[in-house]
Amino acid sequence: MARGRAALERGGACTVLAEPLEKLRGLHDKWLFVQRARAHGLRVPETCRLTSAGELRAALAGASAVVLKPAYSRFAARTRLPPHGRETVAEVRPSEREPWVAQAYVHGRQICTYSIAHRGRLAAHVAYPVEFSAGQGAAVAFRPIAHPAAQAWVESFVAHESFTGQIAFDFIETKAGEVVALECNPRSTSGVHLLASHPDFARAFFGMLPELVTAETARPAMLAAGMLLYGLPAVRTRAGLRQRGAAFAGSRDVVFSARDPLPALLQIASLAPFLWWSARHHMSAMAASTYDIEWNGE
Repeated sequence: MARGRAALERGGACTVLAEPLEKLRGLHDKWLFVQRARAHGLRVPETCRLTSAGELRAALAGASAVVLKPAYSRFAARTRLPPHGRETVAEVRPSEREPWVAQAYVHGRQICTYSIAHRGRLAAHVAYPVEFSAGQGAAVAFRPIAHPAAQAWVESFVAHESFTGQIAFDFIETKAGEVVALECNPRSTSGVHLLASHPDFARAFFGMLPELVTAETARPAMLAAGMLLYGLPAVRTRAGLRQRGAAFAGSRDVVFSARDPLPALLQIASLAPFLWWSARHHMSAMAASTYDIEWNGE
């Protein structure tokens, strides 16, 4: 959509709710995003860009633990958490064509946000903790929470950028209650499921409203198939089983609808193309699910 922005808006045909590609590049690229946030005086982890095996070894030789991930990536599909061994040096191959980042590991609770902004002001916003996820990546259950610190960070960033469009962030909340932004996703994310039931949510895409659209009282949501496929295998204790069972019983499935049950019933069949693609190209099924639609800065 951003690539065709000028053509779509020519002659006033429509308004595209997305920034130009070059601006999105500075947000989607994990290295460039950290530089922009730091320039605005906002808290982010110490991060360095890696384009060679030598830079990788130097980053790993540092005193602090680091997280490694491609500058363009999603779902944490290729993220490497510390500690790192010889296999990391052998398998992680940063280059100028495919740079990685080494980011200081921050301890705390992971918080995600999703927002809609117009010219630097929030029209809709929601925050939710990552409690159940597919591996170490994407959340599969979404419980809305009020998080003033994360909201203030987002408000400051979009104001400095005069940003218009959908934008999401991954934060770590430290024990002191501060938030550290790990990365930015300038697109729609799963937070949209929590705002979808708000009567003014659709209007937020078209401009500012008298009040901020929030989801603090919305019912928790989930990807039921994801909870079953990833949540159950992760259970290690009875307490963990009870926790997942309570979340499953208290959340609505974002796919199932009694008025149109076929999408939910055919979910398994829809996985077949991703499984075939992952086997053919030697990648995870999750990475395959976005392989043909993701933008990596080219």
